[in-house]
Amino acid sequence: MKQYRVLIDCGDKKGLVYKVSKLFFDLELNILSNHEFVDADNNRFFMRTVIEGDIEASKLSSTLNSELDPDVNIQIVLPVKKNIVLMVTKESHCLGDILIRYEAGELDANIIAVVSNYDLLKPLVQKFNIPYFTVSHNDLSREEHEAKVLDCLSQFKDIDYIVLAKYMRILTPSFVEAYRTKLINIHHSFLPSFIGANPYKQAHERGVKIIGATAHFVTNDLDEGPIISQDVINVQHDHSWKDMQRAGRDVEKITLSRALKLALEDRIFIEGNKTIIF
Repeated sequence: MKQYRVLIDCGDKKGLVYKVSKLFFDLELNILSNHEFVDADNNRFFMRTVIEGDIEASKLSSTLNSELDPDVNIQIVLPVKKNIVLMVTKESHCLGDILIRYEAGELDANIIAVVSNYDLLKPLVQKFNIPYFTVSHNDLSREEHEAKVLDCLSQFKDIDYIVLAKYMRILTPSFVEAYRTKLINIHHSFLPSFIGANPYKQAHERGVKIIGATAHFVTNDLDEGPIISQDVINVQHDHSWKDMQRAGRDVEKITLSRALKLALEDRIFIEGNKTIIF
């Protein structure tokens, strides 16, 4: 028995759930789970269905495309491990969390490489027998450095997602376009007014009472791409900025791993600058 994830989005219309479900029934497919949502503001319909049955993906795709209206977007995804690349700079907390989950078999993915602009985290990554590539940015313009990074990534033909696990360099529009909807970033989003170096120290000086993190897709609008996952924790007046930083790092790594899991399980639809997540 084969299992598929069927992802559908289109303009909302009456009878669509019935029609799709009947097609599955006629094809003798069993529905294991089903979620749907109507974005009334934009008149858009979203549906994620996990089905099981004795059918080839090509026949399933052909049947759905021929029986449903042409404006219905259909993706049929096999639940197989996706290929991901991690990009890092100097901080190890998000990288380490993902590597440990990977080693424990909790991450439904193949980590095919780690790319960094420093050698600092190479010893950590080598413990997990994952290729590590250093692409130094020294004496290079941003465009020159990115060209080298893109050249490094080009050797991997099937990258499903690139995870910016505290990769601390702003990407140019050309890089973002090359991997559009495949770049996932983690950001200390609940400190939005604190930009630049050491945001936790700035937050401490301002006396904030919550800190948090947001995992989002990368767009050309810095840290404003479609949000995948968010979380916050409370902090107190007696927290030092280093206490806040340690707590914030815990939130960052958990939020990023949660977002990555959603992406790997094909639970995310991107609609404009927001997401629908099942």
